[in-house]
Amino acid sequence: MPTVSLIRADSYERQRLRAYVETLLEPLGGMRAFVKEGDRVLLKPNLLTSGRLGKECITRPELVYCVAQLVQEAGGKPFFGDSPAFGTAKGVAEANGYLPIMEELNLPVVEFHGQRYETASLTFNHLRLCKEAMDADVVINLPKMKSHMQLTLTMGVKNLFGCVPGKMKAWWHMEAGKDENRFGEMLVETARAINPDLTILDGIIGHEGNGPSGGEPRQLNVLGASSDVFALDRSLVEILNVDPTLVPTITAQERLGLSSGFADIQYPLQRPGELQVLDWKLPDALMPIDFGMPRVIKSTFKHLYIRFIKEPLKTYAQQ
Repeated sequence: MPTVSLIRADSYERQRLRAYVETLLEPLGGMRAFVKEGDRVLLKPNLLTSGRLGKECITRPELVYCVAQLVQEAGGKPFFGDSPAFGTAKGVAEANGYLPIMEELNLPVVEFHGQRYETASLTFNHLRLCKEAMDADVVINLPKMKSHMQLTLTMGVKNLFGCVPGKMKAWWHMEAGKDENRFGEMLVETARAINPDLTILDGIIGHEGNGPSGGEPRQLNVLGASSDVFALDRSLVEILNVDPTLVPTITAQERLGLSSGFADIQYPLQRPGELQVLDWKLPDALMPIDFGMPRVIKSTFKHLYIRFIKEPLKTYAQQ
């Protein structure tokens, strides 16, 4: 039976947040249950964008800081990375306040590079996944709790789509996006292939409404953790009081037999009902998942412009 640890947490102040994370991980055996001496540990936050500062679109650097500290104390060697929609992981991280923690903890940020990997699914056995995640000794998934205009909600499973490098994500929207069920299964198979050792969700302040970036911050006061990303996502749907059949990743994981069912999840600390939010705002309307070729081409050129022209010019101007 999967175990999901849930607590009420209301602050990103470092000392208090550190205590929250330690309490959260205690029923799972603490960080040392996941990280051993010398392990290379990928921290995978949500680094969606540098353009919506203060809107709580990304995983807070304070959470990454506390997790990185615990990894180092367990003898691990943490590094973090993502594949943002536009630009580089380093550029987006620095724009969102990650630079101080990178310097204080000597925490490297990496850009993701992809190659093909065999997967458990014959349907998606041509997935390109980042070697930085596949080669890491430990993967700690650090998603943000958000509404999503294409997938209703984005949680732990969807955050791992960031391990598909570069604009391959846009091509998957074009290839699989015409079928909501197929797209959901692709996301679930990506999560199964990455197989994170631990997922810790940032839900102290979420992002509701027209997410993943066009909504507004919402105080939720929730932290969640599990070694089973599918069980954690299923629990979060209950906290937000959202019909699970509206979330393609939830329905896909159930079809593929990767979800134990809500009744089978163990909660050693707080249960979803104790943390429930009854008025979480979903998107005003859902948008199509699929991208047409013109949008893919436009998105690719925007990404290349930011990555190879805008960000280098900004770095040069600061020198």
